Amino acid sequence: MKNMKTLGRIAAGSILIMGTVLFPGENRTVPFSSGQKQTPPAGGRPKDFKIPAGRSFTLNTGLTVTLVPYGIVPKATVRFIFRTGAINEPLNRIWVSSFVADFLKEGTATRTAKEIAETAAGMGGEIGSGAGNDVSSLGGTVLSEFTPEFLKLLADLLRNPKFPESEIGRIQANYLRRIAVAKSQPQTLASTGFMNALYGDHPYGRLFPSEAAIKGYTVAAVKKFYEDHFGAKRTHLYVAGVFDDKKVEEAIRESLKDWRAGAAVAPNVPAPKSKRVVYVLDRPGSVQSTILTGLPVIHPGHKDFIGLQVADSLLGSSFASRITSNIRENKGYTYSPGSALETHYRDGCWYEQADVSTNVTGATLKEIFFEIDRLAKEAPPAVELQGIQNNFAGLFVLQNATPGGIISQLNGVELHGLGPDYLAAYVQNVLKVTPADVQRITRQYLRAKDMTIYIVGDLAKIKDQVAPYGEVVKTEIK
Repeated sequence: MKNMKTLGRIAAGSILIMGTVLFPGENRTVPFSSGQKQTPPAGGRPKDFKIPAGRSFTLNTGLTVTLVPYGIVPKATVRFIFRTGAINEPLNRIWVSSFVADFLKEGTATRTAKEIAETAAGMGGEIGSGAGNDVSSLGGTVLSEFTPEFLKLLADLLRNPKFPESEIGRIQANYLRRIAVAKSQPQTLASTGFMNALYGDHPYGRLFPSEAAIKGYTVAAVKKFYEDHFGAKRTHLYVAGVFDDKKVEEAIRESLKDWRAGAAVAPNVPAPKSKRVVYVLDRPGSVQSTILTGLPVIHPGHKDFIGLQVADSLLGSSFASRITSNIRENKGYTYSPGSALETHYRDGCWYEQADVSTNVTGATLKEIFFEIDRLAKEAPPAVELQGIQNNFAGLFVLQNATPGGIISQLNGVELHGLGPDYLAAYVQNVLKVTPADVQRITRQYLRAKDMTIYIVGDLAKIKDQVAPYGEVVKTEIK
């Protein structure tokens, strides 16, 4: 399911155009008046999210397949999604699932990586792979006529991966560069420390491996993780777009009928903890503080989760949200604050993040908690909530109206066990959330008194500012 952005491995943006009003179809613009503000017309009701009719079947090996004809553009998206990733990594093998994802594109018993890339390009596409917290993926988008052959190419990668020794050094060097760049950014440091504070040594709390660990990974270790955690039982194959249904099914059955079943899904549900502590990663001389505060919340399968999404949008994740309006528009403390719901299998957490000047670190926390407490004490006006709901529901429909978006939604439903009618009823359920629901949900799940605070900044300059919000603890990144 889509979250606004993610602190894990596996984000969203918005564009604001100001200054003129463009009339579609006309070559003229009318400047906004600098005088009295005009009330914009009310937005329309968002349309329901209509899932295209598709069908599913399962091979004898346990591989589940879903075919979804969609659209008129002559392209098809093919994506294998595996129920494995960081969630199955041992403590001393962080990112090993990412190594597997990279190695899957590095050749088979009969084709080199270059030959594979050139073959995919000849089909009008390319192969992409990746590993997240709960799932990993392999796939791409090609011209419709090549969909069966593209499926066979991907099946070869899964059934006969080569894991060439010659590539381990290059992949290791790439990862070391990525880690070095990421750890130079305060936002990454804050998210790393925050997630570790909540989840400890659970995979959701371990965002980065050490340099020594990366250098110590061997092809044998990567191959073992693939053999232990990748197989038909843990895989769902999706094909969405324009394609020949009969030929695609024939290609799937022919190329994957003897792919090994592998092990069953191995869940690893965390038990996150949060308490009001102010952790500070000291960066002497920093002119800015990166603040991240939040706590564990309910998961997408919970009956209140859609209501929590609406509350999050009203509170911090939309551009018109209360926290954004407060600390960005009214106070001028920050340019781009935002909240988000991070979701995992049977787990979730909420957080608000903001980069602010050092001298307003404490003042920013004051306003964030003020807005959370205000929403917990007072139901929002119906007109304010309706605007948030319309925007949130409308974006949901737009962001998922592509073959790739549909696949992501269908897989989210499967991962979280949401049921066959969840997506079709989603917009209606968003619009059913009442002001009283938002107040209750905020009070019940977004408890300011229990939120962990993690700050990257100059400890000497902010300690007195943040002391009123909890015990101040100097910390380091593990």
